[in-house]
Amino acid sequence: MTMKPSSNIWIRRQECPCEDWKCCIKFEGDDQALLSSHHVKTEMITSSSPVEAVFTPYVGQIFRSDDDAFEYYSNFARKNGFSIRKARSTESQNLGIYRRDFVCYRSGFNQPRKKANVEHPRERKSVRCGCDAKLYLTKEIVDGVTQWYVSQFSNVHNHELLEDDQVRLLPAYRKIHEADQERILLLSKAGFPVNRIVKVLELEKGVQPGQLPFIEKDVRNFVRTCKKAVQESDALLTEKRENDMLELVEACKAMSVRDGDFIYEYTTDEHGRVENIAWSCGKSVRSFTMFGDVIYLDTSYRSLTHGLLLGLWFGIDNHGKAIVLGCVLLQDESSHSLSWALQSFVQFMRGRHPQTILTDIDSGLRDAVARELPNTKHVICIWHVLSRISSWLSLPLGSQYAEFKSDFDMLCHLENIEEFEHQWNLLIARYGLALDKHIALLYSYRASWSFSYIRSYFLACMMTTEFSQCLESCMKRILSVQTCLQVFFEQVSIVAESANQLRDRMQYVHTKTCMPIEEHARSILTPFAFHLLQHEIASSMQYATTEMTNGSYIVRHYKKMDGECLVIWNPENVQIHCSCKEFEHSGILCRHSLRVLTVKNFFQLPDKYIMLRWRIESSLNFMNDHNFPSTSDDCAQAFHSLTATILTESLAAKERFDYVHRELRVLLEHVQNMPMADEYSSHMTANNVSES
Repeated sequence: MTMKPSSNIWIRRQECPCEDWKCCIKFEGDDQALLSSHHVKTEMITSSSPVEAVFTPYVGQIFRSDDDAFEYYSNFARKNGFSIRKARSTESQNLGIYRRDFVCYRSGFNQPRKKANVEHPRERKSVRCGCDAKLYLTKEIVDGVTQWYVSQFSNVHNHELLEDDQVRLLPAYRKIHEADQERILLLSKAGFPVNRIVKVLELEKGVQPGQLPFIEKDVRNFVRTCKKAVQESDALLTEKRENDMLELVEACKAMSVRDGDFIYEYTTDEHGRVENIAWSCGKSVRSFTMFGDVIYLDTSYRSLTHGLLLGLWFGIDNHGKAIVLGCVLLQDESSHSLSWALQSFVQFMRGRHPQTILTDIDSGLRDAVARELPNTKHVICIWHVLSRISSWLSLPLGSQYAEFKSDFDMLCHLENIEEFEHQWNLLIARYGLALDKHIALLYSYRASWSFSYIRSYFLACMMTTEFSQCLESCMKRILSVQTCLQVFFEQVSIVAESANQLRDRMQYVHTKTCMPIEEHARSILTPFAFHLLQHEIASSMQYATTEMTNGSYIVRHYKKMDGECLVIWNPENVQIHCSCKEFEHSGILCRHSLRVLTVKNFFQLPDKYIMLRWRIESSLNFMNDHNFPSTSDDCAQAFHSLTATILTESLAAKERFDYVHRELRVLLEHVQNMPMADEYSSHMTANNVSES
């Protein structure tokens, strides 16, 4: 029997790495999200007119849309102890809906309903009492612009208005926000009854009983709705899951026919049912060749519908943007399943291992990485650490938490291991956290997240706020469509395709210092990488150097605003190494090394310190018949990088120059003899004409 694919719902994992099932993770920002979602409507009005939100509506008042008017009236109603609802609307053929009526929630009277054929029908008391409070809107078009004005308004009620602590309990204002929904579902799945769930939420949020923004009835209705929509029955859900997984396998097979480089792998149980499945497209594999030195494995989400753990592999390209390298769906989050996922990824990438892998805090994942990627550095993303800290300690520390967080942020950025260990002990003693199990867990992982331990690991600017936001944007695009697994597969492909395409035409970046070394870097690096290096070049001008007897240099800020760094210079091999280890960490030379190069009269960056992954030319490696640069300017910038490098290398020796000169003449002659009229040249000409 053909079965309709089940709608897929993704939720953020809330399991705590301490492996105590009663402990959950409340991600940093959830409180802010709850607050902002609660007040966002008021803020929208306040931002446009600070005093409008507290004023009584009046006849003739103008709004840009009927939705704006409803939000305005709703905020007024809440402040005055009642709620509103949408009543009648009037429509015409020319104007569409041209009148909207908003009324008090107690407006009108309930019409008597036909009683159900039961022995004891329930008699529900109606709250409607014929209240005449209302706001009527009429649409008009002025100078071609549509606007709505208040045509009638009455604020006369025939019932008592509610106090603040009562009005929040009206159905219109009771909301279960997304973070609470996820927690409720997790507790319900663990067997908690509804009344216990409410008590747990009150304890976790530190509020008095009855002070949640929803009541027990709302929780019961929400759980019942979810069980009806998602957990229709264990047997039916299992059957749907099996069908969806089989359809996903078929989608992978079809994709491999269309894309010869597409690769996938899956496992089955003893009954032949699909357990785990992973896949990667051809462009992702090619991207890994250039940008696979650092990868991020995101395991933050799971499918509520299918009980599957979602894993997404990301890289960072030469423009600082996230690229999708692969996807995996796992039956569970055991170390065995995670090991299979890593094995599949390495197989997809033709046996190549990344230098560094970034993940969340997860003991199973840590064991899997150590087993499958023994030569890869394992780093825990700092944003995961900070979210855990917020979840674990914001309530226990109470008013001390803000100060603790400030101290912890400083601790995270210490460069010296001994200093980190010393300050850690002081921090734990100061806030009385010696016996806290979460702090002990975090300390056991310190070699994977503390900057003092990972400062020499290559991260390629992946652990920045900007890249974190880029990842979040990609995840939202992938998970925005709550549909079956097959459509989810297509959505992953769409995001991977768009993320792995050649970037939009590169913007011209102005120089700041007029230094030859800066001009040289601009011709080779992408705007993203050049912007990072440019900041270091400009900062280097504020540093003084002191040469030591062994040829090394002590480099410090002229105002001694930060600590000094030791720069080791080897003129024979043109090697430079700074104790700050910025180049090893990001692939961008630091201000201290740049200062020494300037002292040594370098007018161009040594080629070995311009990483290929940050060069403009690395974008050219992914051109194919379907992915040409969009304009001749794109080609000019890309080829300029190549020619600049060739010029630099050829001037090093006469033999090199003669060879390059000879080969370029042959290449030019060969290109001139090639045909010119094809679709690509026509496309480029058309683009240039339109630009001019």
